[in-house]
Amino acid sequence: MPAPRTGPLTDLRVIELGQLIAGPFCGQIFADFGADVIKVEPPGQGDPLREWGREGFPLWWSVVARGKRCITANLREKEGQDIVRRLVAEADFLLENFRPGTLEKWGLGYEDLKKINPRLIMIRVSGYGQTGPYASRAGYASVGEAMGGLRYVMGEADRRPSRAGISLGDSLAGLYATLGALAALHHREKTGEGQVIDATIYESVLSVMEGLVPEYQFEGYIRERTGSYLPGIAPSNIYEGTDGMVIIAANQDTVFARLCDAIGQPALKDEPAYVSHIARGKNQKALDDLIQQWASTRTIDEIERIMIENGVPVGKVYRAPDMLTDPHYAARETLVEVHSDRWPGIRQQNVFPKLSATPGKARWAGPDTLGSHTEEVLTELLDLTPDQVARLRASGIV
Repeated sequence: MPAPRTGPLTDLRVIELGQLIAGPFCGQIFADFGADVIKVEPPGQGDPLREWGREGFPLWWSVVARGKRCITANLREKEGQDIVRRLVAEADFLLENFRPGTLEKWGLGYEDLKKINPRLIMIRVSGYGQTGPYASRAGYASVGEAMGGLRYVMGEADRRPSRAGISLGDSLAGLYATLGALAALHHREKTGEGQVIDATIYESVLSVMEGLVPEYQFEGYIRERTGSYLPGIAPSNIYEGTDGMVIIAANQDTVFARLCDAIGQPALKDEPAYVSHIARGKNQKALDDLIQQWASTRTIDEIERIMIENGVPVGKVYRAPDMLTDPHYAARETLVEVHSDRWPGIRQQNVFPKLSATPGKARWAGPDTLGSHTEEVLTELLDLTPDQVARLRASGIV
């Protein structure tokens, strides 16, 4: 059986609307830290993420929906909208990532819902925001990553921009939505007032773009794609051993001196071409070539051991098999086994960050059956009878 809810948010309830990743990832974080997250899906189809993944293995859903109770309600029908209104009356947050204006069309906008619950915090996640000329556009992570500046700087200089291999823009938007919601919760504790969190994909991406805009504004400098290294930061790159790849980061002067000893070339630290951070940046390629030549005859285990012995930051480039066998992952329980009927023994990333007094917990993988908690929630929270739930189900409302 799934474990009971634990963590710092067990007294909070989130009503999650919307689908796919950006909004639901915010809901996952709330559920991981103990909130009662009730996900509302359209009857008969559910969240498309239920089917995403390699054929026969829709495993992504089991992470993003973990710990949530899932019900169905047809929000295009008045009776379905009324279910949400009644749930909101006793909720702390309503989370949604529809295209702006959709909830207003259904009579479920913030101005409508705050009349029911003035303390409600509405978390709105979208591609471009609730205002501005692009607000009504459909927004996906890939587009938000491009507009926020990330895609242009990702990849090798001689080809089109790359993607990260994950839906990074969606996850960043979900993280910022959570941050905004908890800040609003603190405000509510002082004033009793709810408010709206307007989290966008493109602005979430832009927020992690460091000095990209002011560098252009004051220097006329535009960051370009550079592949596995940052211009002027050397040595800090990926190097290939005989059986894999490692990252070595030794751009600080004292660390570089230790790297020179580690690769058996102590004289390098005093050479004019490498004696300072600026000099190493100017001679980056030649320095990388020297390190690569040393690494190319050694296994990654050997490279890692030598670097660690000399106090040089080093790390193997991990894939999933490496994570499942790594002793540090095991010691910190970075991956944990999560209860699942469909995927017995499934291991997922643990709740993060770790809290010393009130840690969260990944209690169970996302419920596989669409609407599996509909009767439980509607009878428990809305005082409907099983016969009333059956009638709603028969009419396609749930």
